Amino acid sequence: MADAGTLTRADLAETLNRQIGLSRAESAAIIESILDHMTGALIAGENVKISGFGTFVLRDKGERIGRNPKTGVEVPITPRRVLTFRASQGMRERVK
Repeated sequence: MADAGTLTRADLAETLNRQIGLSRAESAAIIESILDHMTGALIAGENVKISGFGTFVLRDKGERIGRNPKTGVEVPITPRRVLTFRASQGMRERVK
């Protein structure tokens, strides 16, 4: 795994390679396929739930007035869609 404390696609593919015995190319293709499927679902407006891990939820935020903290000038913040992640109860207990 990466030394900086970040789990990467390559780390996931390497784990598949070691534990299941798939080739590096097959492992990388599976990881890419999973991530592409999740991304496609989110783009289509669907939430993505991975049992025992958590849920990726899309939320629509309305327009609001924000303030530049340096100058104090009020500026409108446009409506946007944001992606949030909520860890499952089991994941939260394991990470504690």
